[in-house]
Amino acid sequence: MSKRTEQIRELLAPVVNDMGYELWGIEYLQGRGAVLRLYIDHEAGITVDDCVAVSHEVSGVLDVEDPIPGEFNLEVSSPGMDRPLFELSQFERYLGEQVQLKLLAPVAGKRKMMATLVAVDGDTLVLMLNGDTLRIPYSQVDRARLEPRFD
Repeated sequence: MSKRTEQIRELLAPVVNDMGYELWGIEYLQGRGAVLRLYIDHEAGITVDDCVAVSHEVSGVLDVEDPIPGEFNLEVSSPGMDRPLFELSQFERYLGEQVQLKLLAPVAGKRKMMATLVAVDGDTLVLMLNGDTLRIPYSQVDRARLEPRFD
């Protein structure tokens, strides 16, 4: 997580939590047409009205604190079924599930893979890929996303 994203998380997480939601993750895409995307979650699910309410509250905080220079678009959404995974603790919730990973450096000859999450051992993901057990340090994960099951 970038320093700016971490600062924004520290600023906005209390606001989102006080509203009864979990701030699942943040993406900040810089450049022309910059986007600040917040993913919120709740055990009862997320509706459009929830996103609107959080957007309204968060906009006020962002206007006052101004943590991002220049213009940007704010998006608030549910992480969805194929939710991105932003923190190591989030992986622990999905043991036994398929995850898509994009790695910073190849492991077993691959930078992109879909594997079954077997365990989280300290700061290491333990995955099963084609019958092989892989141990990937979390620091090597660039992006991760849950692969939804449709049983």
